[in-house]
Amino acid sequence: MKSGHSWKFIISLSFKNLTRYKRRTLITAGAIAVGIMMFIMIDSMLKGAEYESVRNLKWYETASVRLYNSEYWENRAQMPLEINIPAAAAVTDRLEAAGYTASPRTVFSGDMILNSEDFGVDGNLPVQVTAIDPERDFDVFHFGDTLIDGELLNPGDDAVLLGSWLAEDIGAGVGYWITIITRGNGGFYEAMDLEVKGIVNCPNPNVNRMLVMMPIDTADDYLALDGAATEINIRLPDNADVDKEAASIQRIADGSGLTAMTWRTMAADYLAVAEAKRGGTGMILFLIFIIAAVGISNTMLMAIYERIRELGMMRSLGMADSGIRAAFVVEAAGIGLIGSLIGIVLGILINLWVVNVGFDFSFISRDMDIGYRIQSVMRGVWNIKTMIGAFFAGTIISTIVAFIPTGRALRMDIPDCLRHQ
Repeated sequence: MKSGHSWKFIISLSFKNLTRYKRRTLITAGAIAVGIMMFIMIDSMLKGAEYESVRNLKWYETASVRLYNSEYWENRAQMPLEINIPAAAAVTDRLEAAGYTASPRTVFSGDMILNSEDFGVDGNLPVQVTAIDPERDFDVFHFGDTLIDGELLNPGDDAVLLGSWLAEDIGAGVGYWITIITRGNGGFYEAMDLEVKGIVNCPNPNVNRMLVMMPIDTADDYLALDGAATEINIRLPDNADVDKEAASIQRIADGSGLTAMTWRTMAADYLAVAEAKRGGTGMILFLIFIIAAVGISNTMLMAIYERIRELGMMRSLGMADSGIRAAFVVEAAGIGLIGSLIGIVLGILINLWVVNVGFDFSFISRDMDIGYRIQSVMRGVWNIKTMIGAFFAGTIISTIVAFIPTGRALRMDIPDCLRHQ
């Protein structure tokens, strides 16, 4: 036979075998389909959680770029007020004149004193306080639409906003009074009596757990900062080249002893964890297809040994071993193709739900940090590259694993094949 006719025969024979053994074909293809569907769903959820976490980091914690005193970052754990940005408002004005949206903040540590009159028991709690410019901060961060009770801050208020989970933990409500004891610029101790003016609930669980926010001018008076701030935060468009913009901001700040840092640098620990989780996604894919490969290999092994006499007859009629091997490999490729197509369709259908509805895990997120900056619902994203890769991987692996059982059968003599029961 000519080569072209030979391949037509092989493909025709493989197709007939697929339809002749429908149950086995559908079971094996179904296993592949479920594996691909699960991978698409898991990949979608993890990438969606990563995307939303990065967004919530920038929206509620780091902004896009931040200016620090050049000595602050290595001492950030102590939150030192003496390492600050003098005349922060003037630096912010320069940034705004250059077209940037910016806002100063002062971050400091203290002890929150809870009185028994409001809270039923006297106690104290270590806290991190963020002092903001209420007229600028909500243009950089997205707290303006997270208020669930009370009011937002105004300049000069002797008041705080609390994260919803922190407020729940201490039993605080709007109108309650707290006292924060801290050390001012220069080392003196200061006690600030502040009213709980509002409670915010944002998509970032870290913020809900620990947020204590007050006006920066009120903090400036209590802490004797004389217009200084510990940081200036800059918001950039989502499509901005953050590194390039940070370099431009650094040029504006040159000569002031300040350093511009991108959100990637500030969130390096989180990004390292996210990278490790991406490696875990690859391992999940590997395990899924190993399981699928074992299933296909076993199916092909059973198919071949059930058709040993047929295989012997084909060899006795002069069909070359390479042609027989090709027929079984094409049959396996057909199973992989069917399974991959079904898996992609199922993956798309389930991903519609994952993207638009998602998984609500609020029952554990309140008391357990899952490592992502998402509060309660894990939604997916569309990742066409993953779907294409899963389709080709399912088909190719199915094709490759057919070589092993076919080779075993072809090592048998023709008489043995014909006598096989």
